[in-house]
Amino acid sequence: MKRKKIHKITKRNSSKKRFFILLPLFFVLFLVSLWMAFLVVVSPINLDETQTATFIIPKGQAVSIIASRLEEAGFIKNPLAFRFIVKKDGLAKKIQAGSFDLSPSMSTAQVAKKLTQGTYDVWVTIPEGWRREEIADSLSTQELDNFDKEEFLQLTAGSEGKLFPDTYLVPRQISAQQLVNLFQQTFDKKISKGLASDLENTNYSLNEVLTMASIIERESKGYDQMRKVAGVLWKRIDIGMALQVDASLQYIKGYDVAQDSWWITPTAADKQLSSVFNTYKYPGLPPAPIANPGLNAIKATLNPVNTGALFYIHDRQGEIHFGNTLEEHNANVAKYLR
Repeated sequence: MKRKKIHKITKRNSSKKRFFILLPLFFVLFLVSLWMAFLVVVSPINLDETQTATFIIPKGQAVSIIASRLEEAGFIKNPLAFRFIVKKDGLAKKIQAGSFDLSPSMSTAQVAKKLTQGTYDVWVTIPEGWRREEIADSLSTQELDNFDKEEFLQLTAGSEGKLFPDTYLVPRQISAQQLVNLFQQTFDKKISKGLASDLENTNYSLNEVLTMASIIERESKGYDQMRKVAGVLWKRIDIGMALQVDASLQYIKGYDVAQDSWWITPTAADKQLSSVFNTYKYPGLPPAPIANPGLNAIKATLNPVNTGALFYIHDRQGEIHFGNTLEEHNANVAKYLR
């Protein structure tokens, strides 16, 4: 009996020894398999397909979204593997916005590294409410090798209002003419075609809509506020009352060297400026836009809200206050500006 017991104990100990010997082996095999699987998922999708395609990364796009888009575009096999490489190699803050030529013959690591190298394009942002001179000034500071400011100003004479505000990705070699074409093509797409139904149903010409929209862009903020201001200003037009908007005076005065601004606060004396753009002296709309309005301002112009008000002011915090009568308007002035 003792021999059998000793034999069982010996057999049990032997099994434990084999288990502890095989456990590290299994672990090593697991790691090797994991590594092999990783190598597969980060390998090129197709080594024979060397033709490149453009992949664009917008400003501020998260690495997780970039990874998913790369997979969808057929440049990598696994977005998690891409994110792992980006984190392992410390590339997250080095990935640039712009356009890149990528190929399915590139490995995931090669793709990740490529996205950190200098893009051959430049992101150009045109804010809503800028006049063409401001746009020209801004473009002249960009890394645009062939841009000529004076040529741009000559080409855009008479185009105020149609240089559509947006963020554009453009080649560094783009010319002034090509930029003008791009801005106006975007205008045609988003306004002439995008708002075709609204434009057809309005009683105003495109120039009148853009002129009013340019004023509304400078005089208000946010779509809801823009619609209310549009209601006030169109009502003034309908009854033959002068618009009396400060933005028109700012446009007349132009660039102020001392304040380094195209839009300085007008004075009481400025209301007597001799110009057809002076909405204090001349009723109706100015002859042309005073700036380049964005989509919301144009939509608000076409879809005004009539609150019954004929007046509005902005307080020192930028909040707007409406008045139906001159008495209400004067009360608002006394309350919020004195």
